[in-house]
Amino acid sequence: MVKTKLPQTFTKHLAYDIVKYPLSTEKSVRLMEAENKLVFIVRDNASQTQVKEAVESLFNVKVQKVNLLINSKNQKKAYVRLSHDTLAIDVATDLGLI
Repeated sequence: MVKTKLPQTFTKHLAYDIVKYPLSTEKSVRLMEAENKLVFIVRDNASQTQVKEAVESLFNVKVQKVNLLINSKNQKKAYVRLSHDTLAIDVATDLGLI
């Protein structure tokens, strides 16, 4: 597998290409409250570093950790833990998820 390196000028267009949309399920809301995590559906070939840089540029937050999972529908989910400076609930409210 060849890892694609992001260009130095990381544009919003490229970030929206990596992060497709946020998930708003009961589990994701519980993760927002308890663990300060956001859940996104991302591009199939996106890496952890690409997801981290895309979320940081789109929402102006500091990402602490990214975990990726491929679900049974062959979609890639990204569990993004934010730093303690930013609350995931605040970002979700700005997105209109809550």
